[in-house]
Order: sequence, then structure tokens, then C-alpha cells
Amino acid sequence: MGADCTPRSGARQGRNAAGAPAAGGLGSGMGQGCGAVGGRAANGLSSGAMTQRQPLAILFADVSGSTKLFETRGDEVARRLVASVLGALAEVTQRHGGRVIKTIGDEIMCVFPGALNGLLAATDMQKRISGDLVFARDSLAIRVGLHYGEALLEDDGDVYGDAVNTAARMASLAKREQIVTTASTVSGVTNSGALRSRSLGTARVSGKLLPIEIVDLMWQEDTSNVTTVQRVVRLSDVATPKARLVLRYKSQAFEVDELAPPFSLGREVGNNVVVEAEWVSRTHAMVEFKRGHFVLSDRSTNGTWVKVGNDDELRLHRDEVHLRKTGIISLGQESAINSEHVLYYQCIEA
Repeated sequence: MGADCTPRSGARQGRNAAGAPAAGGLGSGMGQGCGAVGGRAANGLSSGAMTQRQPLAILFADVSGSTKLFETRGDEVARRLVASVLGALAEVTQRHGGRVIKTIGDEIMCVFPGALNGLLAATDMQKRISGDLVFARDSLAIRVGLHYGEALLEDDGDVYGDAVNTAARMASLAKREQIVTTASTVSGVTNSGALRSRSLGTARVSGKLLPIEIVDLMWQEDTSNVTTVQRVVRLSDVATPKARLVLRYKSQAFEVDELAPPFSLGREVGNNVVVEAEWVSRTHAMVEFKRGHFVLSDRSTNGTWVKVGNDDELRLHRDEVHLRKTGIISLGQESAINSEHVLYYQCIEA
């Protein structure tokens, strides 16, 4: 699902959570440019005899890792696993009083009667998928985006409008195992209990004159880690981490430890490190700790150049590399012609 409601997997046939073709048929993209999306009203989500406005929490979730899954496990097994993930998300949706509008490929769209319903469902979705050993074995995870606002409902249950557009934009900004929502969605909730969020700054949404405030909804069970294991930690605030990665970009210095969520590099506001250059993709690359190492993965159009220690500089394109010792990272161009925007890293073992 790209920016401004462009679906990430629109080339695949729409299917419901059980793997059957979804209402709307082929080519009906998720959150398509404020267009309608089908579904029947249920679970307290009313649908009158004509178009009406109704405040709803709109949620989009996308299966991360599905592309590689189809390559490594084959179409039949991959489709079955993705359908299982979507089925689990549908169960969580119903448990929180929502309903599934549709699924397309590896994405699901849901609506909820209140902001708290949607926020709690989003956190439970992450917990459900991350806690499943079958999904973990194939490195499957989800990214979630949601927004609470007025939506337009038609008599057949279709939902469309600005709230759909905004929710789709939040999903396009979310990273693997992350929930991104608007600050207004969280601030408008009372009795939110253990819900915790962290500001991600601002982001632009198609059709809105000014950028809007967005937040990262923290969903981990052990909330004590939220304050000590941050996505981005300034060096002066670091306690005593275990395995750590220090990143330096211009005058900025960041430190990420082994428990931190994925750390993003890219041109767009909302990334942990913003590199403002035309050859850098909106979300260009990710750094995360997995399998005992810090790994850099490229998600860009132009590729990422990495130099590890004294090794020759190599170009990654939709691939990943294990970061060792010290080195440099150059987004979109070789470091020799991109010296102004080079990032320097240092791995510190536990």
C-alpha cells in the first residue's frame, strides 16, 4: 500500500480471510483514493437507507514477508499461510466489535465503532501474529495503520471518504511489527489503560493542506521496555544496553539496541533518519536485530551501498546484509559521489 492510498498488492486477486474471492472482485484496491470499499454493516456499525456520515475507526493491516514467502515456499503453501494470518486478524476484528470490509492479496481492511476498539484490536493483532510459532518460523509479521474519523457509509455498507484515505496513509508509513496512527485517534480516547504511544512527527496526507501529527502505538506486553528500549535513543540517554548499533548522520547520533523495533532510513518524514536527497526512496532501508546480528535490508528503487570494515563497497537491491564491526551506508548512490549523505555505523557486541 503506497502513499496516498495506492495498494501495495493490488495486482493480486481480492480474497476474504478464508481465501475465497472478496466482494468487489479483481482490481478493487484497498483504500483506493477515497473510493468505496464494500461490506455489510454488522456488530453495531449501522448502515441506513442512504449515504450517511458515521465516526469509525478504519484499520488496514498488511502481511510483511509474504513476497519472500511465495518465492521460498511456493504459491500453494504461501497462500495457505497468508490466509491463516488474515483469518487470525479477522477473528481479532470480530472480538473487538469490528467487521472486515475486505481482503486483497496480503492486506485486510476493517472498521470499528470506536477509536478504542480499533486501537485495542491493532495491539491484539500484533500480539496474535508475533506469538504464533508457525508464523514466526516463516518470518511473517504485520504492519498496521489506522485512523478514527467521520466516514461515509452507503446503504450497501460501503465505506469511503477522508477517514479511509488517512487510515491507508498510516498503513503506508508503518513498518514491520509497527502500528502507526494519527495523534488525534489516540488523544481522543479516554480510559485507554495500558496503551502507550510515541510521536513520529508529522506526515502529509493526500487532500489535506497541512501535515498531520502521527504516533507509533506501542503494543509489546512488557511496557517497562518502552521507556528503556526505544526505537531511537540519543547517545546521552542510553543506559547499559547489550548488543548495540551506533549510527551517525551529519551532526546526529543514534543508538539502537537488540530489543528495539526496526529502524528506518529514508527521504520521508516519519523515518528514524531522514535523508533529504532526490535519489533516496521514501522508505529506503531498514536496520533490525535478528538471528543474533544487526541486519540492513534495502527496500529502495536505486539500491543501498554498504562498506563493512575493510571489505569492498557492495550494492544491495531488495536484499540484506549482516552489519559487522564498523562501516558506512550510502543510500541511492555510491559513497564516493554521495559523501554529504553518508551514514557511519559501529556495532558494539554484548
